[in-house]
Amino acid sequence: MADTKEGRENQADREEKRQQEREMAEARTRADEVEPPVETVDETEGAHGKDDDSPDSPRQCHRRGCDEPATFAVLERYQEETGHGAVEAMAVLCQDHADEESPTNLDSAYEDYVFQVKPLTPTSEPDRV
Repeated sequence: MADTKEGRENQADREEKRQQEREMAEARTRADEVEPPVETVDETEGAHGKDDDSPDSPRQCHRRGCDEPATFAVLERYQEETGHGAVEAMAVLCQDHADEESPTNLDSAYEDYVFQVKPLTPTSEPDRV
């Protein structure tokens, strides 16, 4: 077979169609997978200075060097750098640090982009969207 422009275009079209079929097959198999568990604020606080795991202990601000009690939960959901999924970044902050918060990943915003600052109540965890 001679190497012609039409032949190269046909070959590229076939390869593109095969790639789409592979992606669809992968998506179908992944649709049956169980979603990974959602990380709660209490789980992340253990690594960020929470004194103990009792529900009555106050949450501390996520910012390094801040010992103030957390009064706000900040959530930002944005597109992963590779474009293959969403990333959620959540932190609990004191009043002063919550005032300073602003979206940091607007360049990775997509249809389901979220930036929220919600007040924490002493007995409840922040709502996850």
